[in-house]
Amino acid sequence: MADLRVNIGKLNLKNPVMTASGTFGYGTEYADFMDIGQLGGIFVKGTTIEHREGNPYPRMAETPSGMLNAVGLQNKGADYFVEKIYPEIKDYNTHMIVNVSGSSIESYVECAEKIATLENIPAIELNISCPNVKKGGMAFGVTCAGASEVVKAVRKVYPKVLIVKLSPNVTDITEIAKAAEDEGADAVSLINTLLGMAINPITRKPVLSTITGGLSGPCVKPVALRMVWQTYKAVKIPIIGLGGISNWKDAVEFMLAGATAIQVGTYNFIDPTASVKIINGLNEYCDQFGFKSVSELTGALEI
Repeated sequence: MADLRVNIGKLNLKNPVMTASGTFGYGTEYADFMDIGQLGGIFVKGTTIEHREGNPYPRMAETPSGMLNAVGLQNKGADYFVEKIYPEIKDYNTHMIVNVSGSSIESYVECAEKIATLENIPAIELNISCPNVKKGGMAFGVTCAGASEVVKAVRKVYPKVLIVKLSPNVTDITEIAKAAEDEGADAVSLINTLLGMAINPITRKPVLSTITGGLSGPCVKPVALRMVWQTYKAVKIPIIGLGGISNWKDAVEFMLAGATAIQVGTYNFIDPTASVKIINGLNEYCDQFGFKSVSELTGALEI
């Protein structure tokens, strides 16, 4: 049996397989299908300081080898999470990590401060793909200045492990990753969804109410893999890879490209137990090819 333990900063994971925010609820929804304590961690759905209803329907659409979503960060706000959700999930035998989102620097900071008070939440994932309402709606994470500003502000108030989730909708993701690293991020996770759209040829109208939405699923994997590989060469902090991972082979590819750990996202909707199967597959792969520790796979791509 290989040693599956990996470290993301001060966060010690029993294995490198986690579930991505927005695809696994709060973990409670999947508890009937599997022992969620087997997972390295769970990134719970996006949390904002305020209650958000999300975007109007329709806000999801199936695409070839993937899906588009424009849910719009629907959640009941940080106070509700602290009072109602946290008591239900705080004793799970895995790391519960909160995805923190916002529409201004102040809202990110306020949400991060509130989550920081929760003893059994050891880390947050800062979603910097959100639109900055004070600067015309451009996402924080598409410029180095925007990324630096929000990471720096949150780092000042958040003392635990800070993971920054990067947008792929940029010219050079390595520059954004370096900006996050320079401002104190403990790790980066990539990629978030790619911007896409779908059109109904019968009605001649967009399928989504918002016209465009986030593309995820197996179709984005080659892009995600390339960006993880580029980022691994650019930063020293750990990388959590995600984007189209559906089996252990995908997970191995991401680790070889430079990921320390991975997240399973869209495929949870197809197979709720996919993440557990990936854990078992990683173990068998390491045994077959003589890796004593799964951490030996990180960056082991031979060129």
